[in-house]
Amino acid sequence: MSIVVRFNPQSLTKETYDKVSAQIQDTEHWPPDGLDYHVCFGSDGDLKVSEIWDSREQFEAFGEHLGPVLQEAGIQMSAEPDVFEAHNIERR
Repeated sequence: MSIVVRFNPQSLTKETYDKVSAQIQDTEHWPPDGLDYHVCFGSDGDLKVSEIWDSREQFEAFGEHLGPVLQEAGIQMSAEPDVFEAHNIERR
């Protein structure tokens, strides 16, 4: 079952997002198994991230690699991510 994950980082800037994104993409863990979509949106200083994963297990497995990178960059979450089971996904 696919899931939708919504992250609400505190005060995330474009500069920090781009730096961390480049760092993650330079690892053997990118692209992670099961990640279907990754979207970053919002205004600078208040960016949010939403993702669609094939399964919760794949999301959690990648989180083991992502967590330390976010912590090192000083990115803090306002809360645990929201996780929802996807009822339907349509692509063009």
